[in-house]
Amino acid sequence: MASAPCSPPLSSWCSLVERAIAEDVGAGDITSSLTIPAAATGRARIESREPVVVCGLDVAEEVFRQIDPQLALERQVREGDAVSADISLLHVAGSIRSILTAERTALNFMTRMCGVAKQARRFVEEVAGTGASIVDTRKTLPGWRVLDKYAAATGGAVNHRVGLFDGILLKDNHIAAAGCLTTAVKSALAGAPAGLRVQVEVQSASEADEAVAAGADFLLLDNCDPGTCRAIAERCGAGVLLESSGGIDMHNVREHAEAGVQRISIGALTHSAPSADLALEMIANDS
Repeated sequence: MASAPCSPPLSSWCSLVERAIAEDVGAGDITSSLTIPAAATGRARIESREPVVVCGLDVAEEVFRQIDPQLALERQVREGDAVSADISLLHVAGSIRSILTAERTALNFMTRMCGVAKQARRFVEEVAGTGASIVDTRKTLPGWRVLDKYAAATGGAVNHRVGLFDGILLKDNHIAAAGCLTTAVKSALAGAPAGLRVQVEVQSASEADEAVAAGADFLLLDNCDPGTCRAIAERCGAGVLLESSGGIDMHNVREHAEAGVQRISIGALTHSAPSADLALEMIANDS
């Protein structure tokens, strides 16, 4: 598996960390302030409790920094690594109060991001050797899109458009509102900004034929079974980019990949990924 993509810039998600800390900590961590001496220091580790794909180290580190800039942070693994259970991912040293105050927020970010990365990696591995790419969607947690898409890419998926502003996809509602598929395609192609390819959602071979006749060269095969995808691929040839979507899971994703499509988009990468099982544990004093 290739190395993890570059983490998105801090400016694109720092405010999300700020809001998460404010939500959890509020006026202060009452429990830690009542039970832990202010001067007490120690070490802790974030560890895996199950096999995971590591993702979100930058974000977890930022949580600890915002709580206490004096905390010392040391990564034990690399972003994108596939690790087994009981592996230390990140060590934290300094004020025990600060470590415990940051614990849940740091874990909340990493458990989701590792979960998305692991889900993506499973799909990518399932279609290995077919030439098809696994693609993410806009079905992300509101406010989390940049992190959800980064996590999907860390797992090996291909990022599709970030939002409505950087890609053109004619879906069934656009086509219905435009009057017909041909009208929608021709209008989109005529007005598309330079560099933005027009993708058209179709649900049958006849709709695919109509879209291609109208000038489309990028089709989203929505809820088409693998047999229909194969038939469309054979009709369209190599000049049309095909993407399967809808109703695809681990049981049928390879069948879709072998049907001749180049891309398979899966909303479940982000909308249904189970959170990874991670924990923060204090490290006993060696002395």
